[in-house]
Amino acid sequence: MRIGQFYSHLNGLEFLLVHRPNLWEEIQAAIWNVDAGKAFGKISQEKTMVGRELYSPRMLNVLFKHEFFSRGWQDMRIPYFVNEDLQTTKETVDIRDPEAQRQAIFSMGFQAYGTYNQVDFVKDRVAVEVQFGKYFSVQYDLHVKHTFFYGRGDIDVGVEIIPMHSLMAQMSSGVAWYENELTNIVREGRSNPSVPIVLIGVEPG
Repeated sequence: MRIGQFYSHLNGLEFLLVHRPNLWEEIQAAIWNVDAGKAFGKISQEKTMVGRELYSPRMLNVLFKHEFFSRGWQDMRIPYFVNEDLQTTKETVDIRDPEAQRQAIFSMGFQAYGTYNQVDFVKDRVAVEVQFGKYFSVQYDLHVKHTFFYGRGDIDVGVEIIPMHSLMAQMSSGVAWYENELTNIVREGRSNPSVPIVLIGVEPG
């Protein structure tokens, strides 16, 4: 595959070029080495495209995972606890130790529900999400996942890899695409999301 376009939000790319140039090279190499042809051939069952051969999001994710993991990137999963009370949430949201957080919620008289945030690939404080899912998934990545890890001080920049329109048109309906997500970010203004991001649009190369 190849990079069709990219956008640097809050100087995300500039940070990589100055502080993590080797990781920017690895990200580009991982994308380039993904053989999109191996993910082509999924037969659609959707009413609007029955019988069409499409790219498989699941297989693309498998191929990207192989490329990043082979370069020493790892996934990162952070567990935490939530509850229904606003004041309790305000007082416990910044507790880093999950068990201490659970106990604090319990001591305030509320049930603690376990959950977690997870990012696909992390290396040297750079997080990469590869997203070939539904359109709302990218917004969740940008405003919840990357923001969560950046706010905790776990990462310095987030990278979001999504299909260009040309690739999206050959996938199942409802998949997020670069041109649309770029517009969403620009429309929201320079400070939202509040984390340095590199948005990358990919297409078969």
